[in-house]
Amino acid sequence: MIKTLSATLMLTLAITGCKNRDEVNKTPEDVLKAAVKQYDYLAKQVEPGAYPKTYHATKKRLETSKSDWWCSGFFPGTLLLLDEAQGAPQLKEKALAVMDDLKREQYNTSTHDLGFMMYCSFGTAERLNPKKEYEDVLMQSAKSLITRYNKAAKCIQSWDTNNAGEMPVIIDNMMNLELLFWASKFSGDSTYKNIAITHANTTIKNHFRPDYSSYHVVVYNNKTGEVVKRKTAQGAADNSSWARGQAWGLYGYTVMYRETKDSTYLSQANHIANYILTYATMPQNLIPYWDYQAPGIPNALHDSSAGAITASALIELSGYVDKALSTKYLEAAKTIITALSSPQYFAEQGTNGGFLLKHGVGSMPDKSEIDVPLTYGDYYFVEALMRYKKVK
Repeated sequence: MIKTLSATLMLTLAITGCKNRDEVNKTPEDVLKAAVKQYDYLAKQVEPGAYPKTYHATKKRLETSKSDWWCSGFFPGTLLLLDEAQGAPQLKEKALAVMDDLKREQYNTSTHDLGFMMYCSFGTAERLNPKKEYEDVLMQSAKSLITRYNKAAKCIQSWDTNNAGEMPVIIDNMMNLELLFWASKFSGDSTYKNIAITHANTTIKNHFRPDYSSYHVVVYNNKTGEVVKRKTAQGAADNSSWARGQAWGLYGYTVMYRETKDSTYLSQANHIANYILTYATMPQNLIPYWDYQAPGIPNALHDSSAGAITASALIELSGYVDKALSTKYLEAAKTIITALSSPQYFAEQGTNGGFLLKHGVGSMPDKSEIDVPLTYGDYYFVEALMRYKKVK
């Protein structure tokens, strides 16, 4: 259906003027092998109880978090994926040690991010090697997550707030629903998937504009369920399209279709994909600016993490559509992966603090994690590479 990614990589890297023949001849397999070496380097720097967040090159400092940070599941998840892809038992061993600390978060009812935290880690572990230990953690995590469901608003609350009566919900929350589908399939209790479906339907109704761009935050009245306001926290403006938010939506509705086979979700995912791929200022390499309406385009920063998430989602979505769309989505994913595999984005071994991808943007308005590696960017990049290999 598609040309090999290796040929595209060689062409792209030759055009960019790379002089190192090893770089010119990189294939997806080469990238995954390099990723194992890089994460082996990163893993040796991470102390027990710490979770890598990003790296500050100017200070030569690795920034870490505790287990309750929303990104805590991505590091062990990436370690497990790399072991699956390349056979790296030392990375699996590190992942299991990290998860022994992370498992305490299964009881955390103060966050909506348990899908990111627990499904990307324990969900991956359970898929690769089903165990009662993993299943118990995942079930408790799902129970904790649905405590945040609000019947009036018909969705899961994202952040806690001191503003009386207000309940913020962010587009990112679509990514935490996969855990609930797993819980229903495993337990036979439809409560979990019904909450996921209701949340997804409410999000379609209230988060998306007519062009299928997404608001970042919708604030509900937690008593009546009415929309109070729509705004952004990490985008350029309340009415702009934050790039990672668009990627979360694309990925989330692709998962919704996989789990329900409801054509409403397939249609939603296709519309979001069309918005992303046809946007007027989208660069040729399809690594989006951090916001589709970011000030200063074409000199605005790009977000490699949004690109990685989009590529992974497009590969899965390509399996649910007709041949023409499938080819379009796979070609787009190939373009993104090619760019992210190039020296412009993919770090040399021993640099970038041990992270894979450079040039991620966390939160521009907060001046936080700007033009740095991001742990979730690495996770979805590795997932995209593995998905692409399976399709090919």
